[in-house]
Amino acid sequence: MAIFISPFLLGVLLIIFTLRKKAKGLLKQFLLLTGSSLVGFFVFVLLHNLIYGLFIYLFGQDFWERTGIGDEPFFFILAVIVCPISLLVGLIGTLVLLIKKKREEKKPTKEASLGS
Repeated sequence: MAIFISPFLLGVLLIIFTLRKKAKGLLKQFLLLTGSSLVGFFVFVLLHNLIYGLFIYLFGQDFWERTGIGDEPFFFILAVIVCPISLLVGLIGTLVLLIKKKREEKKPTKEASLGS
């Protein structure tokens, strides 16, 4: 259970800190994407299981076999495919922006080099 709670809490904290820090531009978008994908994974796994169980409870044990689907697909796809991809996009985007910012800080400006 802790394996699900930890990323969820980290995602919530990342969203809260990003909004409080008043981050701007692409960095804010990438941080929010990363946090929301962590939170979304947990939420979509729960929704998948709740919908699956609710439909079995309401329509009978063989409901999913009768529909030909076999399982609830929408929230499953969101949890297993969309959230991990958005997590990777958010992490890579954040890292690229941070590396770019570090390089710009290290690079001497033309005005400073001309004045010396």
